[in-house]
Amino acid sequence: MPKNKQEKFNLAIIGGGPAGMMAAGRAAELGAKVVLIEKNRELGRKLLLTGKGRCNITQAEFDPLKLALKFGRGGRFLLFGLTVFGARETVEFFNKRGLKTKVEQGRRVFPLKGRAADVLNVLTGFLRRHKVEIITGAEVTSLKEKNGSIKEISLKGRGKIIADNYIIATGGKSHPQTGSSGSGINWAKLLGHSIIELKPALVPFEVKEKWVKQLQGLALKNVGLTVIQGKKKVARLGEALFTHFGLSGPIVLDMSREAGELLEQGEVKLLLDLKPGLDLEKLDKRIQRDFEKYSNKLYKNALSDLLPQKLIPFILKASGIKDDKYVREISREERHQLVKLLKGLEMTLSRLLPFDKAIATSGGVDLKEIDSKTMKSKLISNLFFAGEIISLDGPSGGYNLQLCWTTGRIAGENAVKML
Repeated sequence: MPKNKQEKFNLAIIGGGPAGMMAAGRAAELGAKVVLIEKNRELGRKLLLTGKGRCNITQAEFDPLKLALKFGRGGRFLLFGLTVFGARETVEFFNKRGLKTKVEQGRRVFPLKGRAADVLNVLTGFLRRHKVEIITGAEVTSLKEKNGSIKEISLKGRGKIIADNYIIATGGKSHPQTGSSGSGINWAKLLGHSIIELKPALVPFEVKEKWVKQLQGLALKNVGLTVIQGKKKVARLGEALFTHFGLSGPIVLDMSREAGELLEQGEVKLLLDLKPGLDLEKLDKRIQRDFEKYSNKLYKNALSDLLPQKLIPFILKASGIKDDKYVREISREERHQLVKLLKGLEMTLSRLLPFDKAIATSGGVDLKEIDSKTMKSKLISNLFFAGEIISLDGPSGGYNLQLCWTTGRIAGENAVKML
């Protein structure tokens, strides 16, 4: 669009991420004249980072209710949308446009070739096919509202855009390097919407203990993690990863929202169970068998059947048993101490890492002010919301992208129906 030109559209969408692209393509497919505005020089920058560049498209949970409940307390808000365009419809959408998919561990759906760029190519092709006008490198500087509706939006150095309806799909504040600044949240607030405080979601833990640095890079499968604050506990089973500052990995990310809430109430302890499949008695018997097998060896050489090699030096020291002691000399009390250590390796949560390390954003436009069946604002007559800007976030594993596909589709369809 030429500089300082004013043009009229049926629908203007701010934000060229997954939700915005889905909304734009669907609205244009239904015959609307659509413009998609993105402040970066290319669409989908954050999308290319998802799933470590492989793009975990969705979660292979095809029961809308079960999928909705994964989004926590506000999950039922998504239920109607998921019955219209849920995980099954998402997979079909990409498959029909030539992108083959595969289901991996944890029911995570990925492109067959594992390239996020392939997902972006499908979406940009969807936009081109239905003649969506795309304006990149365009910063929205203001939205003009009068009598409960948006009249126009102004672009920095690019003039104004007038539309019948508008969708804000600018995302939250995670991955700020991709341009996620929370600007859409500010516009929603200026238009009268209530905003639930933005917090990093799906984010690693920083712990106070310095010994974690010794274990940096150690990935543990099938472990248990319990977050404790006073009498309150939250527990998960899955994969964890030691970092130089603390803990990351799927179970850590998925517990970050609850851990953050508990940390606001007081000191939070973390208990890592290295052998969640065995209770104290069964683990003790397992260790007894190993100790019998290695009875004539030194203690430091007797744990290789039980633990990853990188973890052994730390456990040797933390157990309080001299590493040059022969296994046959280890007392029952010392063995029990080792059992307790393996069942509850204790750490103290210092903080959650900030937005630049977060995968998603918790908080946003209050769900009470959005119609769940249309994604239309209850305050502004021609405004819709889609994607991470709304106050809803799910666990890792494709849930948050599904939120974008679903809300984008619903918003795009209904913005056209209400013309």
